[in-house]
Amino acid sequence: MLGIDGYVVRIETDSSAGVPAFAIIGLPDRALNESRERVRAAIINSGFGFPPGRLLVNLAPADIRKEGPGFDLPIALALLATDEQLDRALLREYVALGELALDGTLRAVAGLLPMMIAVKNAGFTNVIVPEANVAEAGLVGGLDIYAVPTLADAVAVVLGHGAKFRHRSAPPSTHVEAAIPLGDFADVRGQQIAKRALEIAAAGGHNAVLVGPPGCGKTMLARRVPSILPPMTNGEALDVTKIYSVAGLLGSTPRIVETRPFRSPHHTISHIALVGGGSHPKPGEISLAQHGVLFLDELAEFSRTALEVMRQPLEEGTITISRAAGTCTYPARFMLIASMNPCPCGYKGARESDCRCDLPTVQRYISKLSGPLLDRIDLHVTVSRISFDDMIAPVRTESSQTIRDRVIGARARQTARLAGYGIACNAEIAAADLRVLCPLDDTSMDFLQAAMKRGTLSARAFDRLTRVARTIADLSESENIHREHVAEALLYRSIERTSRSTAA
Repeated sequence: MLGIDGYVVRIETDSSAGVPAFAIIGLPDRALNESRERVRAAIINSGFGFPPGRLLVNLAPADIRKEGPGFDLPIALALLATDEQLDRALLREYVALGELALDGTLRAVAGLLPMMIAVKNAGFTNVIVPEANVAEAGLVGGLDIYAVPTLADAVAVVLGHGAKFRHRSAPPSTHVEAAIPLGDFADVRGQQIAKRALEIAAAGGHNAVLVGPPGCGKTMLARRVPSILPPMTNGEALDVTKIYSVAGLLGSTPRIVETRPFRSPHHTISHIALVGGGSHPKPGEISLAQHGVLFLDELAEFSRTALEVMRQPLEEGTITISRAAGTCTYPARFMLIASMNPCPCGYKGARESDCRCDLPTVQRYISKLSGPLLDRIDLHVTVSRISFDDMIAPVRTESSQTIRDRVIGARARQTARLAGYGIACNAEIAAADLRVLCPLDDTSMDFLQAAMKRGTLSARAFDRLTRVARTIADLSESENIHREHVAEALLYRSIERTSRSTAA
């Protein structure tokens, strides 16, 4: 594995006369160096002879660090071929993966799905894997999977006696999310403005922050955003499944992940856990939310470091992590949905008599969110308390399925428009393509020019507001962006207006 992508490692072995020794080269980590003892015991306890003399195992390419115990099985097979207990010509037809126990049984390895994709891309068809990994290996079609329980059975496969272990993998069928996850928008009383803003966010893949007092329904709204997102494509589902495979989150019965991820880390999370990393880099929450939703509740309570490291992933859709062990790039194309209170006590603007925060306190609280971070959040939505009439209304409001149908229609229009640009939604439009894909008429341009003269918008916020206006036009089934679309998009910049009025 390199990041979330697999690559082929070739096992080369050499035997020479001399004092018995066993060395592994090719930048192995500690777990891989320890495989010498596991392989020795597994070969002997499986009834085979361990090759004598000085043994050297090389893992090519030699300039990439190798990690984990998944190399045990191919090293054992290669050593048996060195001692002519196996025909080395036969081994060249196979890719093998698996951790060996001391008695020769095989244990499962993590991250198998991206490895199987790399196997197929490299032109191999025969793969030997531990029996426990057969379900995950079968997620990639076009491979002959030999799922074996022991080293002796793996040898039998190479010798041509493995028909009973063979599984012909088939590509997963087209899938559709059958159920709406995480609740329904019909359960939310009132909050029409917030619902409209989240519909716009879902239609264009935009980031949003909900600002309001405690108990107004911010978390309830955010948790229902996946229910109005369009179904994932096969490519998106495979991307998410690869990441979950690397993170070990596929469970005991691996399958293609069909529902969009919804990740909600606690505000005490470290910046490494949020964006990924560690001494041996692993994907963080922003990568686990790929093609889904990352929900940050109580946004202002997250550490400044954790929030600031998200600025580059929010802009580029990837995160690059450099460590001594190597450099990895993980995908991070997610929707950020955040919520926060308007002040530390939470009641500013709701119950002024109960608010205990003076203006400097409110300003310090909001200033925890830097301007560059707010610029990357397209929609700033004020959520107010629910009225008594809305709370007791007997009629349920618009369902998630109804909203989702409109979102799917808007995404279809975007797909047709963006087909030649390699992107999926309006939020991903590059600044260089914005004037071509999102042209503004004269009245809209004059309206935005006036807003910029008042200091309301930065250059980045101008571009993001244009993308939001394009999404609103798509929801209105309009080919052109009009002034009313721009005006509605400008309404969703409330935090910036609050910051300026507080400072004044």
